[in-house]
Amino acid sequence: MKKLPELLKYTATHEWVRIEENNIVCVGITAHAQELLGDIVYAELPTIKKVIKKNEEVCVLESVKAAADVYAPLSGVVIEINTALSDTPDLINSDSYEQGWLFRLQFSDNSELEHLLDFATYQQQILVEA
Repeated sequence: MKKLPELLKYTATHEWVRIEENNIVCVGITAHAQELLGDIVYAELPTIKKVIKKNEEVCVLESVKAAADVYAPLSGVVIEINTALSDTPDLINSDSYEQGWLFRLQFSDNSELEHLLDFATYQQQILVEA
């Protein structure tokens, strides 16, 4: 089932969050972020079982223009990474909301979900930044 961007949650630092079952979220970067970066050529992903805190730098994306940090939207443990990105990091550019996801996280604090942005709020933030 295709998850439309309107159904996701967002961070102020341009990560998207898809809430799944059992306190698990799937995380990626937004279309806006990947457009700013340009063609992504390398993704340094976190290790599985890595314990991370909300807002901690968790991975790095390198593009032909720059390198950019990706921040943890929630605290928890990394349970899966998108291994397809090691061979085809450009999936982040071509399909940032589906095949270009970065990692899955089992989060530990439900209250942190309240600080994520809905689609309309995130869109408004992009307009303010422009």
